[in-house]
Amino acid sequence: MPYITINMTIQRLIKYKCLVLFLGVLLSNMAIEMLPAHAQLTKLEKKVAKSVDAYNPTAMKLWEEVVNINSGSMNFDGVHKVGQVFKSRFDALGFTTTWVDGRPFNRAGHLIAEHKGKPTGKTILLIGHLDTVFELSSPFQTFKWVNDSTVHGPGVGDMKGGNVIIVQALQALKDADALKDMNIIIVMSGDEELSGSPLAVARHDLIEAAKSADVAIGFEDGDGRFESANISRRSSSDWELKVTGVPSHSSQIFTESIGAGAIYEASRILMGFYNELSKEKDLTFNPGVILGGTTVDHDADMNGGKAFGKDNIVSKDVVVTGDIRAISPEQLKKAQTVMMDVVAKHLPKTNAEIKFNEGYPPLAPTPGNYELLSFFDQVSKDLGFGPVKAVNPRDAGAADISFTSGYVDMAIDGLGPRSAGGHTVHETADPRTIPMEAKRAAVLLYRLTTNKAQTKR
Repeated sequence: MPYITINMTIQRLIKYKCLVLFLGVLLSNMAIEMLPAHAQLTKLEKKVAKSVDAYNPTAMKLWEEVVNINSGSMNFDGVHKVGQVFKSRFDALGFTTTWVDGRPFNRAGHLIAEHKGKPTGKTILLIGHLDTVFELSSPFQTFKWVNDSTVHGPGVGDMKGGNVIIVQALQALKDADALKDMNIIIVMSGDEELSGSPLAVARHDLIEAAKSADVAIGFEDGDGRFESANISRRSSSDWELKVTGVPSHSSQIFTESIGAGAIYEASRILMGFYNELSKEKDLTFNPGVILGGTTVDHDADMNGGKAFGKDNIVSKDVVVTGDIRAISPEQLKKAQTVMMDVVAKHLPKTNAEIKFNEGYPPLAPTPGNYELLSFFDQVSKDLGFGPVKAVNPRDAGAADISFTSGYVDMAIDGLGPRSAGGHTVHETADPRTIPMEAKRAAVLLYRLTTNKAQTKR
């Protein structure tokens, strides 16, 4: 190629490159202008956000400290130690703190903290829990930094990360001189992962706090995504089915005097549950244990037992246990009624009864919860963190916030850090989302308590 042609080609390339760079800068600036900016925050809200960042190194140390204290639900000393760490933080913030003794419900206890501001202001209930699923026997015991976006450890997401977010948000509000007027109650239970009994006693203090509150906010990890929050959670309760039949030589099964036997009757009932209810949206019912035969020894505490029988003997007893999860009190009641109706239609010479035990109630997706989600969504956008959508209730389990249902005007949960692998030795959380979530929580609290929350700006 001649020299002049090469030179002209180079010049064209230089011009083309400059044009591309110019367009890139222009589009980049346009994109930045289109993103939600801190300009949408008030002066005080910007101060709150800066205070969160200033406190973050301390928050990270607090996170590591509490994760490294084993607080499996049945390690009462460990749960109490974690509670005392958070108690000292709330004391320093000007809260009145109380440790509720858990002996009446055979657990470590709960931490309650209360801050009183303006008598006419809204009362906000913040919910956490101190325990984890990892008992002293677990090999998973240590907080570990993997990289700048991953921390590995027992309860980093569920839910010691959420507890730290509560502290960090409140500290930022105090530093910005915005906490003094707020009415806030904090309940951190010591048995969320393995509830004490009777449950009515174990959740008494949480329910009483809910009765005094207008809004409830939970800092569980939800579905583990930063881009979502829970406005509903399904119930979680147990059921037990007991079936009896007439024992006899197997040659006599189906006769008028012997009938179908207990195992056939149990099978009929379980298939009846499936046929009648399996298509119901957001409802699940799972038979987890079944024992049947001539004799059955069911150990309820161990969720198991043993059974004896022979192939040539008609079964006498069957025990089936399982759980049921519903999206609303109405759906739960309907499902229980249908299940009882199925049980009542016995095969010949059999009998059966079903018992529903107490458990976590459902948190229904009420209009108030949707409204609170819209407030939180706006806060997130104003901070530049993007929109927040509702979690599919099938993607998250039961949580303590459900006990506020029917008492508060609005409730939302899932304001914990981004996390994965909960309830396993692979549990991780994203440390970058701790201060981000603390900012969202702090600004939301400020707007709720100053009546500045709104769905549209």
